[in-house]
Amino acid sequence: MKVLVTGAAGFIGYHVVKKLSNSNIQVVGLDNLNDYYDVNLKLSRLKELGIDIKSNFFEQKKIKGKNNVYFYKEDICNTAFIESLFKKEKFDIVIHLAAQAGVRYSITNPDAYIDSNIYGFYNILKNCKNHKIDHFIYASSSSVYGNSRKTPFSTLDSVNEPISLYAATKKSNELLAHTYSHLYNLKTTGLRFFTVYGPWGRPDMAYFKFVKAILADENIPVYNKGKLKRDFTYIDDIVNGIDRIVTKGFISNSENKNYSIYNIGNGNPIELMEFITIIEKHLKKKAKIEMLPMQEGDVYKTWAEISDLEKNYDYTPNTTLDFGIKKFVDWYLG
Repeated sequence: MKVLVTGAAGFIGYHVVKKLSNSNIQVVGLDNLNDYYDVNLKLSRLKELGIDIKSNFFEQKKIKGKNNVYFYKEDICNTAFIESLFKKEKFDIVIHLAAQAGVRYSITNPDAYIDSNIYGFYNILKNCKNHKIDHFIYASSSSVYGNSRKTPFSTLDSVNEPISLYAATKKSNELLAHTYSHLYNLKTTGLRFFTVYGPWGRPDMAYFKFVKAILADENIPVYNKGKLKRDFTYIDDIVNGIDRIVTKGFISNSENKNYSIYNIGNGNPIELMEFITIIEKHLKKKAKIEMLPMQEGDVYKTWAEISDLEKNYDYTPNTTLDFGIKKFVDWYLG
């Protein structure tokens, strides 16, 4: 089996590539190594996969990594390259994780989201159709639920009121996937991720910023005066879920026999202040907290209803927040 993983140098992408490459799967990673956050972190992830390149490497050639890993540096918006890549590599499955991330960044830099999350997504999707890919698995987000007061969030809920451009692009991805599933019998599985955290995480995420600020004796911004809840999901639980989907194959949970959308989270929302207390515990240091009002585009609570994923794929998130934060802190300090 040959699998394409886009966004392979990203947080989730790196862990997915590492997991799949340890089985009898040939993994081809793709990433443009953009500078939304420190490129050196992305290069370090790739180095862990046996791919040692420089950030200014632009040649579109295939680089061999460890185990069954290969890598290309290129943008998903490059139409000619993506078409040639699909034609050359003949993938069985595509796991599309490449996207412009960040809710608040989408407010100040909307063009980046339209380019990557709309056109880039379409570029991958149409090539999955044209090259008869067996299964297209892609990243959506819990942000599509907006500020829904109905909890836990179910994939049966209406998600027509996004409150950030980022959320709107992810909802658009789901609609495009549904249309292609209907018109072309392309099997698509969308995964709505819920606040993924862990080692090798993104520096723009709250837990990463909190640890950095506490160690530097700086204030940490706590929005809505701490009255927020998040369904924090440890990276290993996310990756194990994706691995089960790849291994077991497509299973529809909708009226469209070729389309699925799943929540992939922990199913246990945690108060933000409890989250900070756990970080303090493992850093052995108190946080300096600056209470602030609610941020534009942010949501009050996330909570994943995951029974479909449990039933169809035996998905069992079992990492406690205490364990997960300790793993992140150990990695950060290491």
